Amino acid sequence: MPSASPHETVPATTPAASLVFTTVLSHGPLTRTEIGRRTRLSSAAVTKAVRPLMAAGYLVEDAEVGEGVRTALGRPANPVRVDAGRALFIGIKVTGDEIIAVLTDLCCRIRTARHLRLPGREPSAVLPSLLAMVEELRTEADGFGVQVCGLGLAVSGDVDRTEGVVRYSPFLEWRDIPLAQLVGDATGLPVTVDNDVRALTVAEQWFGAGVGLTDFALVTVGAGIGCGLVVNGRVVSGAHGVAGEIGHLSLDPLGPPCYCGDHGCVEAIAADPAILREVRETTGTSVATMAEALALARGGDPRVREVYARAGVAIGRAIASVVNILGPARVIISGEGLAAYDLFAEGIRDAFAKSVFGAAAQCDVMTRPLPFEEWARGAAATAIQSFIGSDTREEYR
Repeated sequence: MPSASPHETVPATTPAASLVFTTVLSHGPLTRTEIGRRTRLSSAAVTKAVRPLMAAGYLVEDAEVGEGVRTALGRPANPVRVDAGRALFIGIKVTGDEIIAVLTDLCCRIRTARHLRLPGREPSAVLPSLLAMVEELRTEADGFGVQVCGLGLAVSGDVDRTEGVVRYSPFLEWRDIPLAQLVGDATGLPVTVDNDVRALTVAEQWFGAGVGLTDFALVTVGAGIGCGLVVNGRVVSGAHGVAGEIGHLSLDPLGPPCYCGDHGCVEAIAADPAILREVRETTGTSVATMAEALALARGGDPRVREVYARAGVAIGRAIASVVNILGPARVIISGEGLAAYDLFAEGIRDAFAKSVFGAAAQCDVMTRPLPFEEWARGAAATAIQSFIGSDTREEYR
């Protein structure tokens, strides 16, 4: 089978084909009957969608699995799956300190992962490092005999995916950087740029704790407080691309100042920099890292434990706000801040129980530790999403 070219796209020329591809990607292998049941497409529509995808080699039939099994109409009932090796993708998560990059297959399974410390945060320092990483991973892809078909970039902050522009990233101190164009022009690859939490949410929806759920939220705690939202089966970015910014819910107008200009935001209380600041002010010690703050808390310092408890309350109230407004079936808590979850847990649980309304309390709130490679995998997932067209397909029945 020939390898895909860098500008090749899945022949999902209809919304139905894109839906079928995404369904098989997340839930496959599936028989055509199962595809129809999950997508609510007619058998004729499923057949029409599957045929070109199989002809192009993106879907394959596992004849040996269902050999001899036939439907009531005599059609084969063999499972269909995505050929993971048909295309490769690069996903890159850019933090304030490093680049985390992965090379994945079409099923978003990581083939190779790389970390690179950044020499600086300004675009003139980040872009050369990023481009060098892309070339390194393209060389890796050549070893698999398959070309890279898309590149996903994940950056914190206000990111316009449609335009490929980083409007504002507080950790990188970037404003109005046309990242997709800059990287696309330099690499010749189709580039998708998205907010890092939304990118991680795509991966969780397709391959993680959100599989099979039409409505869930992903809340990340750590250097910032983020939230990705899935409503009616679609990741929500909102009219202006900033849906889910629970870090900037103001819980206390008289609280600590936030870099956004407001006071008492969840991030100004519960993000890592806020916790460090409070620990220093409360204890009078020059605590430099979160590891040092954690050591003080676990060593029994009641002042530091109270800082973490207040952070937990802020996070719990923020989660309750999301649940009250959108009513998701599940809230997944992740991020590097989970290292301190034992110190947060009681505050989150009590504040959530106190603030959530009625039947919304049935929402499943769970934790899911994820390494930074998973954030880069999320970036790759957005590239796959663009490749198969599922980011633009709205109506499909």
